[in-house]
Amino acid sequence: MQIEKLRSEHKLLKEFKYDLQPIEKGYANRTLYINLSENHIESQPVTQFMKDKFVGGKGFGLYKLWNAVKPETRWQDPENEIIIAPGPVAGITQYPGTGKSLVVSISPLTDMIIDSNVGGYVGPFLKFSGWDALEIQGKAKHDVIIVIDGNDGTVKIEEAPLEAVDGHILGEQLTEMYAKDEDDMRNVSVVTAGTAAENTLIGLLNFTFYDTRKKVARLKQAGRGGIGTVFRDKKVKGIVIRYAGTHGNMNNVDDIAPINKAGIKIHKQIDKLDDVQCRMRQVGTANIVEVMDAYDLLPTHNYQYGSHKDTVKIDSHTFIKNYLSQNSPDGCWYGCSLSCAKAAEGFKLESGPYKGDKVCVDGPEYETAAGCGSNIGVFDAHAILELNFYCDTYGIDTISFGTLTAFVMECYERGIITKEQTGGLELTFGNKWAAYELIHQMSKGEGFGKIAGLGIRKMKDVFVEEFGADRDFLNDIGMEQKGLEYSEYMSKESLAQQGGYGLTNKGPQHDEAWLIFMDMVNNQIPSFEDKAEALHYFPMFRTWFGLCGFCKLPWNDTTPESNATADEPAKMPEHVQNYVNIFNGVTGLSIDKDELIRQSERVYNFQRIFNIRMGKGLRVHDKTPYRSMGPVTKEEYLSREERYDGQLKDIIGLDPTQMSLEDKMAATRKHREDQYEKLTDAVYKRRGWTPNGVPTVEKLSEIGMDLPELVEVIKKHL
Repeated sequence: MQIEKLRSEHKLLKEFKYDLQPIEKGYANRTLYINLSENHIESQPVTQFMKDKFVGGKGFGLYKLWNAVKPETRWQDPENEIIIAPGPVAGITQYPGTGKSLVVSISPLTDMIIDSNVGGYVGPFLKFSGWDALEIQGKAKHDVIIVIDGNDGTVKIEEAPLEAVDGHILGEQLTEMYAKDEDDMRNVSVVTAGTAAENTLIGLLNFTFYDTRKKVARLKQAGRGGIGTVFRDKKVKGIVIRYAGTHGNMNNVDDIAPINKAGIKIHKQIDKLDDVQCRMRQVGTANIVEVMDAYDLLPTHNYQYGSHKDTVKIDSHTFIKNYLSQNSPDGCWYGCSLSCAKAAEGFKLESGPYKGDKVCVDGPEYETAAGCGSNIGVFDAHAILELNFYCDTYGIDTISFGTLTAFVMECYERGIITKEQTGGLELTFGNKWAAYELIHQMSKGEGFGKIAGLGIRKMKDVFVEEFGADRDFLNDIGMEQKGLEYSEYMSKESLAQQGGYGLTNKGPQHDEAWLIFMDMVNNQIPSFEDKAEALHYFPMFRTWFGLCGFCKLPWNDTTPESNATADEPAKMPEHVQNYVNIFNGVTGLSIDKDELIRQSERVYNFQRIFNIRMGKGLRVHDKTPYRSMGPVTKEEYLSREERYDGQLKDIIGLDPTQMSLEDKMAATRKHREDQYEKLTDAVYKRRGWTPNGVPTVEKLSEIGMDLPELVEVIKKHL
């Protein structure tokens, strides 16, 4: 449909004009509030209190949401919000990975707070347009788009009835519609969801960046927790942000010298070392598919196994050779020399409503290659990219899709569900055509796709209540925790990674702590206290990226030569100091690496208490499915029998030759579950929490967060 025809059907519901003003030391010093129920738009100040306690990004999102909702608010209530916030460092162009923003909402999957980080141009353009956060509340009556023009100083709510909903089409339509001309397309960034976000609970948001070489609006995802579902429930079809005039000091930093120095150093490091380290510029995060397989860490057949003979068909070399464009700067924000945002151009689809179309597929990321590949038994690179594309354009999370599909396939193969329940779908491991049909059903809210789109936690209820399944077994094999599907790493042999998934604020997502190699491979954290220290430091350090607007990949997916002799190499101390120097250079503050951690502790503990306020966030919610710890079935035990028997003898002190398989499995389970409980005790103690997982008043006082409203919440649980 012609763009002019689409535009002609728009109805202006509200226009808000604001004064343009320069950013000061990384902050625009105001946030944008929009209530869709009332078509109300207003500017709100950023206070010194907000900067001191919450820094920006995720911190601002949590603070805004806390003040907007009540303890009984649920995801579909009008007062629930979506907040997008970039952070004070976001948008600098001297250092790689500084285009991130954080999205915060109440999750349809977990019924508590979810945060999801995302690249693309939306976050920086939002700030350059004059806003440290965009806060959306209420529900529109009909589909609307929100348009922010940072050059004209206008915010509009427009009814938009005719545009597509699916992300790859809508992103292109809105980019063309709001760009002044072809050259201006690079200055337009769009937020979309998709048709499956309307009909499932696992919806995501796409954030675009216009690729001037490929001539396409590329997509990056805020994928986790169903935020795209909230977006469509509010009748938001898209958000458009236009800003022309980006240059190297948009943040009006306090001192650009340390920023330039850090940037020059890491750009040289990436140029020299990336091709022999992680190969991010060649294949992006999919570089580790074969590495995970080699260490028995690649989730296979619903996390039953950690490797497969056919992994070679979906490894990084296969994607490089057959699909991914090379020799092209693929950063999702200006100045990112790590260039990990790879894409498959001219990819011909073989299923669904766009069958036969040639499209640009953004990815695959490692998580997608593992989740939509090995975990569902599909060792077909084309199929992975096909599912990648449809997840993105339909607006659903590739991690949740892969993990829930793997769960469904295991249930099907074990006879827990049958063709009668699946509507004829043969959901066996490796059946890519059944996976295709499942995702297409999700987009339409039809058939078994409607059930699968509920996510694993709610699917378990359906399987038990309607199909007579054994709840205990489903709880063991259903790889969700807190309602969120697991991301794609096998944690059975890494107790620290089990904690890295389970002892989180939002659910099992690897962005808090990825400790498998420290723990399992390198044995750097052998004791409970060592593991607890790692599960204190790394979640706090990684939280800080989301406060400021950094991507974590330049921190640990490129390694400085100085790391070989560093005291704590896993922390990448040279890079940590880079971040301290950059933050100080932007803001004019004078923090050190210890204050960096305290900044995150304030926000991390705030989020924990927020969850408690919502009726979650206690020890009972930190329990994990047994498959994340050890072998649930006989097949799993026998696949690693020598390993498990050796552990029974050497660690537990039992003689496996005198035991039945059932007894060996029971003893292994008792030991592993006991280890997780002991780890939980140690982590809570290190974090300054009670044995029930509640931050203490003393801990809040220590970090300067003993605010009356927080103390009031935790006193009920102390």
